[in-house]
Amino acid sequence: MSRNDEDWAVFWCSLLSPVLLGEIPEAQRERYFRELSREERRLPNGQWRRVSVRTLRRQWRRLKEGGVPGLYRRRRGDRGKARKKHADLLARAVALKKEQPHRSDRVLNRILKREFGRTVPRSTLYEHLRREGATRRKLGASTQKVRCRWTRDQPGALWVGDFEHGPLVVQQGEAIQTYLSAWIDCHSRYIVEARYYVRENLDILIDSLLRAWGNQGASRELYVDNAKVYHAKALQLACAQLNIKLLHRPPRDPAPGGLIERFFQTCQTQFEAEVRASGILTLDELNRALAAWLEVAYHQEVNRETGQAPHERYHREPRLIRQVDLGVVLTFFHRRVPRTVDVDHSDVRIDNLLFAVDPKLRGEKVIVQYDPFSSLEEVQLYSPADVYLGRGRRYQRERGSHPQPGPAPAAEPITPHYLDALRAEHDAMHQQRRRQGIDYRSARQQATWSLTGFAGALARLLGRRGGLSGLTAHEMDILADFHARHDRLNERLLREAFSQAESATIPEILFQLQSLLHERHD
Repeated sequence: MSRNDEDWAVFWCSLLSPVLLGEIPEAQRERYFRELSREERRLPNGQWRRVSVRTLRRQWRRLKEGGVPGLYRRRRGDRGKARKKHADLLARAVALKKEQPHRSDRVLNRILKREFGRTVPRSTLYEHLRREGATRRKLGASTQKVRCRWTRDQPGALWVGDFEHGPLVVQQGEAIQTYLSAWIDCHSRYIVEARYYVRENLDILIDSLLRAWGNQGASRELYVDNAKVYHAKALQLACAQLNIKLLHRPPRDPAPGGLIERFFQTCQTQFEAEVRASGILTLDELNRALAAWLEVAYHQEVNRETGQAPHERYHREPRLIRQVDLGVVLTFFHRRVPRTVDVDHSDVRIDNLLFAVDPKLRGEKVIVQYDPFSSLEEVQLYSPADVYLGRGRRYQRERGSHPQPGPAPAAEPITPHYLDALRAEHDAMHQQRRRQGIDYRSARQQATWSLTGFAGALARLLGRRGGLSGLTAHEMDILADFHARHDRLNERLLREAFSQAESATIPEILFQLQSLLHERHD
């Protein structure tokens, strides 16, 4: 019984129920049928027509003999079978398909046209082949894969990641295409990290992944695309270090990535559509709006498949938390590039930035190792044999140069030299004088303010927590250079320089301190 049969049964019952219930006497039944036949009625198929007396008699008889089921349409006895005049034609189509399961409907119809002079509509042909078990799938010739459901029993077990094209943003006066890098937790559908970038390369992938690891810990498995960027050695080594199983999507098979693709579709229809309608945005504004949409809308809406909001499902159940030491992981993503130290300027160039190196390395081939995610203030130098050579500090050629190299030290003689004897005698004389009275030179050296005392006092004036430990390594290097050049430093001068400085910064304080030292010297 179909819905159409029910509609027709209700229609006939509404017309014949007065007769069936005895409201119309048996003697007046024909008269009642003639009155019904004079009026146009809306049939269940939507047409307006008159129902003949003959039809009313037939339906009354079927209702009386078979009840309501008697009003249903009677099925053909040969339902599902080919008509006799088409039996040979369709049987030939089935034979041709079984002979070669990969024959298309066009090829089958060409053969049928040549042999029988007619063709079969595509839908009719396929339906008949399906009933006869002659489709590629039923004949075992289909290459369509049997899919499994990507799911896990707890949050943090599997993350799926990918890129997609985002809206345009304006950066430095130009409209630039953005790319959304996102990682989704398979169990809860929670987005552990999502951010727009203006490039789609390994650096962007690693930046996005490091943010996810830093905020959420590491997952047990990562499922990514089969693109070249996802086969980077650095990514494989980092996953091995964190005991993460790295899985790749099969080539030319987008279906397994449906989970992240479904999120991208939701993001496009619910978020990016509003972004495009709102006008021009910068990249920072776009990412702030994305973070707000994720937290307020996406993570709070109930997912139709899981039946829970992603935020609730991700945080409520006992989830796998594996903390990540980003300092260790970052070393796998350091770049190592070969360079030749400039002979004239004694520096190397990385990403249009210059780094001053030891003048002894001029003209040498070196391996420069650096962290692409840092501010690039310094780089590490290695020889081609991987021997550490020191570090290079960022500088500008126009604002300074290296200290000029001094003359090479003379080789020490193998036998004692006359000058050595003079120096020994001179040292003995000074020791005798110290015993007899005060050595003012030594007293002055002992009264010199130490580097730790100078740096600690400055840190306290700047309000750095922890005193000396509150200064960065770069700041300590600056203070060490300043301390080595000036031997008349004291706390009184430092406090006076701090009070005269226009702003409480190390360069401004050192400038005032240097001016005070020059005044005292003059």
